[in-house]
Amino acid sequence: MKIALAQLNYTVGDVEGNASKIIEAIEKAKQKNVDLVVFAEQALSGTPAYDLLNKATFVELCEEELEHIAEHCDSLAAIVGSPVAGDEGTVSAAVVIENGQITRRIAKQYVDYRDEMGYIHPSSGTEVIRVAGEQVAVVVGNDLVRVRDCDQSVTTIININARRFRKRVLEARYEKFHHIAYVEGKNLVFVNHVGGSTDMVYDGTSSVYDSKGELVMLLDTFQEDFKVCDLAAQNEPIATPFSYYQNRTRNLYDAIKCGLKDYFYKNGYKKACVGLSGGIDSSVVLSIAVDALGAENVRAMMMPSQFSSDHSVEDAVKLAENLGVEYNVVPITEAYKGIVESLMPVVGGTPFDATEENIQARIRTIMLMALQNKQNYVMLNSSNKSENALGWCTLYGDTAGAISITGDVYKSEIYDLARYINREREIIPENILNKEPSSELYAGQKDSDLLPPYEVVDAILYRMIERGQHREEIINAGFDADVVHKIHKMVMRNEKKRFQFCPMLRLSSCTLGCDRVLPLTNKYGD
Repeated sequence: MKIALAQLNYTVGDVEGNASKIIEAIEKAKQKNVDLVVFAEQALSGTPAYDLLNKATFVELCEEELEHIAEHCDSLAAIVGSPVAGDEGTVSAAVVIENGQITRRIAKQYVDYRDEMGYIHPSSGTEVIRVAGEQVAVVVGNDLVRVRDCDQSVTTIININARRFRKRVLEARYEKFHHIAYVEGKNLVFVNHVGGSTDMVYDGTSSVYDSKGELVMLLDTFQEDFKVCDLAAQNEPIATPFSYYQNRTRNLYDAIKCGLKDYFYKNGYKKACVGLSGGIDSSVVLSIAVDALGAENVRAMMMPSQFSSDHSVEDAVKLAENLGVEYNVVPITEAYKGIVESLMPVVGGTPFDATEENIQARIRTIMLMALQNKQNYVMLNSSNKSENALGWCTLYGDTAGAISITGDVYKSEIYDLARYINREREIIPENILNKEPSSELYAGQKDSDLLPPYEVVDAILYRMIERGQHREEIINAGFDADVVHKIHKMVMRNEKKRFQFCPMLRLSSCTLGCDRVLPLTNKYGD
């Protein structure tokens, strides 16, 4: 049995456009004389489609395009992922097309992702079809991990899926699929989405495993791909791809680049602007934006205040020139003084505190938003997960932006990304990498004035957020009790900021504001 794996980049809601891509791949599969061509889960609708799935007209449009697709399946079979109207509501189905006709709609049974609940309803689950004289089990989504003791007549398990990228997920997925194929003694074919979709990034990495659990085919990561596998042939196992999977910084970089590029392309945006401070976060964001969108489509603004050091401006200018982007240096000192003086009748005579610090961040946002409105630049946020977790950010200041591409990336990982960006030549000046982190909120300010090194902060935050550990568990692991309690308090009291944060690419197993949402009125753990 020859199977074509079509790993394509779909756009949510563009049913006709997605159908055209599917038909194009079907015609390509015909030229390869395959028996079956397989597409990802919800390929026709794009995913996540959220409340579009609750619109009868949307599901009907998908049904109409399925009939159109079927007209092209005269000499082969196809499995196309699509939302389908079920008895209780919309289901996520593998639509089987044979001899120009839709013959089966196999919908998944287990709906266990938060982003699907309320939009996708459970159904009957896995079914067996016959392709080229062989019995094939068709499994949708996460039903795969519950496959047990397939019928002995089944030779191949086909899983259509929509698994998003998460840090450390690729090697874990490899191990899981290897285990399933080995235990069941069946070939396993996995077809995934690829590309960015709102805040999701799908890595692709579709694959084929033989009945011994050996990986025999691997499609590209973060790229569209189309490959054919003859399951009847002697397929040589490819080298265990741990060296590829475990280059986590490269995969993280590629995921961010992919998510940003598709966010712009699929929304019809062209140009991005970044507030460049001379710090590590905005330097990484600007560098990735240039790689994803092109230097001609990116603009930097340096907005120093009286608290900004000379070397910060110099470093920022050097970075912009290294990247070849247009930039402006627009001091905010006079604007800052004007606002402070205007406030004198209201808060005059009070000591300098976070009020004055936050005014700086909000002035910068006003200026970047003015550039966005006047010249159609889309403002990119330059935050990181460590600061978002701690509330080390200003509402309506550095929390603003059309999208945050690094908001789910810890501060220490930001440094890893910077070193990866500099892997071939110095793009981000070494001075930016080596200087002590500072928001330059007042003269001589450093993050270490109030926090331990970010390596320590991030280790505690990771245990707290991704692993869900309680304070006592973290302290028992060897962390200073006072530091743990301080960080926990900062995280818990700043949920209000995360409620109002801009959209961010989801790159971890627990993204703040999406996978971890706490009530604003919350006295737990005080």
